[in-house]
Amino acid sequence: MKKFMMASVTLWAIFLFGTAIAANYTGPPITAKLASEEIDGDFMTVWANKFADHMKEWSDGKITIEVYPYGTLGTTGDINELAQMGVVEFVFSDHAWISSFVPQAQALALNYIFPTEKVPQVLDWMAKNGDFLPLLEKAFRDNDLVPLSIMFEGWQWVTSKKPIKSLSDLEGVKLRLMSSKLLVEDYKAYGASPTPMSYGEVYSGLQMGLIDAQVNPLFAIYSMKFYEVQDYVTQLKSEPFIGIPTVNQKFYDGLPKEVQDEMRNFWTNAIIPAGEWITERNQSDMEKMKKAKPSLTFHVLEDKAIDEFKAKAETVYSLYPEIGGEGADKVLDALLSDIAEAKKALNIQE
Repeated sequence: MKKFMMASVTLWAIFLFGTAIAANYTGPPITAKLASEEIDGDFMTVWANKFADHMKEWSDGKITIEVYPYGTLGTTGDINELAQMGVVEFVFSDHAWISSFVPQAQALALNYIFPTEKVPQVLDWMAKNGDFLPLLEKAFRDNDLVPLSIMFEGWQWVTSKKPIKSLSDLEGVKLRLMSSKLLVEDYKAYGASPTPMSYGEVYSGLQMGLIDAQVNPLFAIYSMKFYEVQDYVTQLKSEPFIGIPTVNQKFYDGLPKEVQDEMRNFWTNAIIPAGEWITERNQSDMEKMKKAKPSLTFHVLEDKAIDEFKAKAETVYSLYPEIGGEGADKVLDALLSDIAEAKKALNIQE
């Protein structure tokens, strides 16, 4: 009798728990598409799938988001336009590629503005306490989009055929970048010859000598096999790679408030766990590259060289208000202020 009563209580608890989950969302079913800038297994696609799984579980199966990895719906430029038009409801892009539609996002492309430690924690503080993201959202909304968070995907690294140990080593180097006017100015200031190019064309561009070098985080260098046709991988300590999960404004504004809040909560709460995930992944991919190609050389710039690069990077800061579009001054002020306040709160000394 006691066992029967315990079983009944357990079944009743399961019933109540199931009802509680279903009660998170009681409206009609919602289906959506999410286009990712990265291939299956890489950061954006992995976390897009986590987002889809979370929303499906939270809604007891009523919210279904289908994730499309890089290449299935077009190039990096195409998928941002599809989200702007509402052909897909979500896009997971980065601060550079989406700047073709929201130029203010290029504030995140300014080099040497973030500390070299605790970047996910800084972004987390900014998302929860800062003024930058609300201002960025206004700029996104002016272009029919809504940013849901700002995510750390690791530091950008330069791969090349020759070593880069000082500023002079980048002189005249044909270097592939993402499509961002400000990024182009960053690397022009370093003496390079920047060449924006679609993600899927980089490997062949390196292989055929159309470009000498390229910039990407470590996981991309590994998964896209860029290291196979390069000899050196160099850390300038200049820019974190920041992803921006984004939703079509009309679609988002038409959702119930509780669904909007849950979507934002997922991405905000994911900033630090995702940062930890990608830090481990990048370290693992570095080891895999070393094993696959023992001749590959990894190098982090010494402080003296970093000072040279930083001095050149600072000459570009004054260009952002012109390149960044309407309200760019306020966006940049908010970004720099948020970073400074986050460093204080997190006791970051640099």
